[in-house]
Amino acid sequence: MTKKFAFAICLGLAMPVVAAAAVLQLHTLQSWDKYVQLTEKRIASELHGTAGFLQTDFMKPANAAKVQGVVKSGKVYVERMKTLDAAGKEISVPDGMIHHWYGAIFVPGIKLETLLKWIQDYDHHSRYFKEVEQSKLISRNGDTFYIYMRLMRKKVVTVHYNTDHTAVYENNGAGRASSRSFTTKIAEIDDAGTPSEKEKPIGMDSGYMWRLNSYWRLQEADGGVYVECEAVSLSRDTPAVVSFLVGSFIKKFPAESMRSTLTALKKESDSRAHR
Repeated sequence: MTKKFAFAICLGLAMPVVAAAAVLQLHTLQSWDKYVQLTEKRIASELHGTAGFLQTDFMKPANAAKVQGVVKSGKVYVERMKTLDAAGKEISVPDGMIHHWYGAIFVPGIKLETLLKWIQDYDHHSRYFKEVEQSKLISRNGDTFYIYMRLMRKKVVTVHYNTDHTAVYENNGAGRASSRSFTTKIAEIDDAGTPSEKEKPIGMDSGYMWRLNSYWRLQEADGGVYVECEAVSLSRDTPAVVSFLVGSFIKKFPAESMRSTLTALKKESDSRAHR
């Protein structure tokens, strides 16, 4: 049997599994909640303590210097993160996967107030971020924003979502700001872009994205603004039989999404800094 023929057989056998819906289980969601609570506890202690503000302030000097070197050269820095439990062990996520990534950029020649004003212009995010097909500010209550976004993710497969987000901003002192954003709805769209498009039942879909939180820190310094983001998302696990088909989508896309978002943010911020 040739390799091509064997691959074709495997592909044919695996496709029904790929197409089958995954169901978000209660025990998966409980593990997610535990992971998020521990992550947010650590972030809150960093934001409201006296040891620093940016995440690089809490890194080992060599690691912080590495990040600084990358972002000061005009590039985007991205690396995987992991929150451990109180005993220092990994948090088990049955029937699911948690993706936790950190990213950073430096935007020279711009003020924090200018950058924040643009970031909070949610009605126009679709102009700048390629994953955002539509965006709209639904309402605002002080520093809390309620947002709708239609998202598209493409790698091996293409998936569209209707999503609702809540973003809460905080002034952390002179030249410092932070935000916490979390999804309140993620509905995968079936037959997207056609007259028959409709939302799949929430939590009973392809399982590529069930939850998405992001945590931002911005600090004005060194003639510009340092921007850091932690993105934490939840997806289905990947059965071994289909991991070669959708594994790269589920496992790699969060990092690529982080890099894409920060690249677009830096590009537009650089442009505004020189207007």
